[in-house]
Amino acid sequence: MKAHTLETQSTISPNKALQFLKEGNHRFVSNLKMNRNLLEQVNDTREGQFPFAVILSCIDSRTSAELLFDQGLGDIFSIRIAGNFVNQDILGSMEFGCKIAGCKLIVVLGHSKCGALKGGLDARNIENLGMENLSHLIGHFEGCINEIINENEERSSYNEDLLERLNVCNIQRTIKEIRQQSSTLNKMEQEGSIKIVGANYCVESGAVNWL
Repeated sequence: MKAHTLETQSTISPNKALQFLKEGNHRFVSNLKMNRNLLEQVNDTREGQFPFAVILSCIDSRTSAELLFDQGLGDIFSIRIAGNFVNQDILGSMEFGCKIAGCKLIVVLGHSKCGALKGGLDARNIENLGMENLSHLIGHFEGCINEIINENEERSSYNEDLLERLNVCNIQRTIKEIRQQSSTLNKMEQEGSIKIVGANYCVESGAVNWL
């Protein structure tokens, strides 16, 4: 399998980019990894890169986008942060990936049993540990928690139903913020040159469900 070139990248539509990832995850869960010569791809990409997708995912050690979607060197821009949310720097990276480097797809990839989201639900316990930067990070999920939690519902990482609802809400909110906070990406999506989608990875099955 050769790395993408400018010519092959130019033939990829947003829908085709999405199909590449769906097919790749199917291979992953079927244990049918595509045959790639990675050293050859190192050589193929030595002068430049022509990826087709930007994937924002969590830092969780089980959620490497290249593996989950069976992609090779030069295929995707992989952005990772605990809890897969956006800030200005991540939005800038997405704008570079799409507007400058030619990516056709942005995927916000959440996952089940997310430790960052668990931390958001157990925020008081985290704060008591005195880790101010981690406390700041998990504060990003407070809006979603307030939106989805039911009256008198247990706010705890042990509440698996609440945790999964938070996971989906966080994915959807991140997509909304991409559209609201980046006029560049919003315009590109409106013009049809890119697609912005959400996905949810199951750490138990290896399958990606598309929202």
